[in-house]
Amino acid sequence: MKTRCSWCEKDDLYRKYHDEEWGFPVYEDAKLFEFLVLETFQAGLSWHTILKKRENFRHAFNNFDYKIIANYSEDKIQELLLDTGIIRNQLKIRSAVSNSNAFMKVQDEFGSFSKYIWSFVNGKPIDNNPKSHGAIPATTPLSDEISKDLKKRGFKFVGSTVIYAQMQATGMVNDHVADCWTRMK
Repeated sequence: MKTRCSWCEKDDLYRKYHDEEWGFPVYEDAKLFEFLVLETFQAGLSWHTILKKRENFRHAFNNFDYKIIANYSEDKIQELLLDTGIIRNQLKIRSAVSNSNAFMKVQDEFGSFSKYIWSFVNGKPIDNNPKSHGAIPATTPLSDEISKDLKKRGFKFVGSTVIYAQMQATGMVNDHVADCWTRMK
């Protein structure tokens, strides 16, 4: 039996996410945007809730295509507000639209969102090598810095906790506990 980070032992969906995605570096802009949308919708909720609705989000938000989302009409926003398969929070839905526009501005400035976001860690994951789940912080001074910079660039729902979760999900930080099998990969 594999030893995993304790948080993922809730069910097979969580285990699969942990084993195949969480904490592994993501450099593709499209995937980084997907995680940004999902993490912003997670604010105040559990990741498990979002993960269960991920495919619904993918369908509702045009496969997380930020170029399409940037041009959502008011009718599309109203349609999303009626979609029971996603989190129907008006502010979060509207933030997905505004964040897609901010995302593309960052791409224009830096060549890619990936170059921008990974520059905060010099292009390499920070390995925290925590001994236990309790040793993992919810925020760090670096997530505070990134959050502040994203907000300055017009992003919404990107508080430090959301950004630290984004950093974990996309492998900017490796918070797999010391005895997790993924460290042996």
